[in-house]
Parts: sequence; C-alpha cells; structure tokens
Amino acid sequence: MPYGSSNMKKILVLCTGNSCRSQMAEGYLRKFAGEKADIYSAGVETHGVNPKAITIMAEDGIDISGHSSNNIEEYSGIDFDFVITVCDNAKERCPYFPTNAKKFHHNFPDPGKATGSERQVTDAFRTVREMIKTYSENFVKENL
Repeated sequence: MPYGSSNMKKILVLCTGNSCRSQMAEGYLRKFAGEKADIYSAGVETHGVNPKAITIMAEDGIDISGHSSNNIEEYSGIDFDFVITVCDNAKERCPYFPTNAKKFHHNFPDPGKATGSERQVTDAFRTVREMIKTYSENFVKENL
C-alpha cells in the first residue's frame, strides 16, 4: 500500500499550544499505530515544542525533536478520521471542523505549568508522559 493510501486513518491530536501534551501523544501514537495511521498534532496557538518534552520522550526512546508546532488552521483541508483533544482548553476552543471525525477527549495535566525544583518539574513531565503513553496504546488497540 502506498503511504497515505485511503486505508490509512488520519488522526489529529489537538492541544492549546502544541508544545507538550499533543507532541508527546503524536510521538506515542506514531509508535503504536505504525503503518495504520497518519498522525498530526496542532494547537489553537503555537508555542513551539517544549525542550523538556523532547528530553522526556527521548528517555523512552522516542525522538520528537524534529516535530514542529503547528496551528490548527494549517490542517483545514485534511479529512481526519479521529480528532483527540488532550486539554480542556482546546476542547472549548476547538474550531469547528467540517469533518466526520470521531472526537475523543482526555484532559491531561499540563506539565509545562509544573512548578518546584528541577526534579519536581521533570517528574511532572514523566508522569504525564506515562499517562499519554498508556492512553495512546489503548487508543490504537481500540480504534485502529
């Protein structure tokens, strides 16, 4: 099958700034979905990929350093099969998509807002990473 064929499901992960949670979810969904889906992530704003998110994902063998922070508007022409919002703010602000996409929502805490020592902040990122990893693996099992 050629890449991007009609059998490939298209999944969009949506967050506020496309910097942490949606980037981690994109990384894990790519890993677990393999050839079954094209994964995109976007934000209602773009904040750039969080360097800590890159480091934390690398610990688990997933390189998201090449990801870009994309605005939802960039994908207006794509007919997605699934749209997953990973924060309540994105769900509230999610622009209307003329799509038949099945919508999923899971509010993950924002590790980018974690405070405290370097170690506490890093632990917050790891905690959210594990939540997103589990969610992504289950999502692929149940939907692809």
